[in-house]
Amino acid sequence: MTTRRAIAPEELDTLDLADPRLHAENELSAVWRHLRKHEPVHWNPATDTAPGFWVVTRHADLTSVYRDNSTFTSEGGNVLETLLAGGDSAAGRMLAITDGDRHRELRRVLMSAFTPRALQPVVASVRRTVDRLLREALDKGSCDFAADVAAGIPLGAICDLLGVPESDRAHVLSLTSSALGSHDADGTAADAWIAKSEILLYFAGLARDRRDSGHADVIALLAGSRVNGVPLDDDEIMLNCYSLILGGDETARLSMIGAALALVDHPDQWRALKRGDVGTDTAVEEMLRWTTPALHSGRTATVDTEIAGHAIRTGDIVTVWNASANFDDRVFEAPEELRLDRTPNKHCTFAYGPHFCLGAYLARAEIGAVLEGLRDQVTHLEQTGPSKPVYSNFLNGLCELPLTLK
Repeated sequence: MTTRRAIAPEELDTLDLADPRLHAENELSAVWRHLRKHEPVHWNPATDTAPGFWVVTRHADLTSVYRDNSTFTSEGGNVLETLLAGGDSAAGRMLAITDGDRHRELRRVLMSAFTPRALQPVVASVRRTVDRLLREALDKGSCDFAADVAAGIPLGAICDLLGVPESDRAHVLSLTSSALGSHDADGTAADAWIAKSEILLYFAGLARDRRDSGHADVIALLAGSRVNGVPLDDDEIMLNCYSLILGGDETARLSMIGAALALVDHPDQWRALKRGDVGTDTAVEEMLRWTTPALHSGRTATVDTEIAGHAIRTGDIVTVWNASANFDDRVFEAPEELRLDRTPNKHCTFAYGPHFCLGAYLARAEIGAVLEGLRDQVTHLEQTGPSKPVYSNFLNGLCELPLTLK
């Protein structure tokens, strides 16, 4: 019901891939296909306010960049917003923008909270939440799937892990929704920075409260851990909580919303899921590929190097576009088709290499719970009004999706 203008490859020279409106309001599939075939390492020129950057679009080149964090570091920032602004002040202190030994040690600490065994009670809670939210939506008959169902699932799980009080969770959700994108075309960078600052201040307060508190949550885990023999300070705890809340909420939530829309738009796949012709494991992977909630990731070249024969200079910003690589026909047969039984499915939605998503298991469990809940409880899905996109050059998806559920 929401039409997006298809951008033709001939318009490429007029496009700025850092523009949130471009991604929210347009369909770029033809542009990505053109770049993969003719210009797999493309230069997005500088603007009056921001430097230029490289755009890497093929799956093989993207995974090569992801894998080599010594040549392509995250420590200058890992998204266009911070890279184009000159870097990220949290570099070396927050897992997502730390490399080398410190990254490995900090990841080791956090990984203990994200093993399948450690997450068993969280996943059980997720399933109960999905069941309750779908029953409530069915009782009403119509809902905004984004706000009424998807919003309550990943945020609840990550807040459980972080020990965020129930009374604070709606406020935290509103902040995360503003920090990496906007629900409106006129959302500003200032709005995003205010939201980020509020999240940081909130977790700074929790970090102070949790030291020696006896709590058994991720904040207490970080407060009681040492990295390279040194305890983490309050700022490091705060920054890593910030990273976990954004990474753990936004991407999984957008995948769930996109998955619901995909089932509406592809009734044959909805029927296959309902009949049990496809398993939820493969369906989850295909929805992760299809929705690609994180459009890109960013790196900075630490040395003169090359990608696919293109010279990259020290200090250049290099962006790798999951939104393109996940539809690369060198890797995926008929990538423009939604196939819930697709296997193998080597999507890059969780990145690749040293920075592979820490919360991948939890995200898969959350999306799987939603697909199983829809399969088992819902007989009919219908879109009842226009959807509304998120305005972001990083996040991909919808912030509103009106549906009738029966």
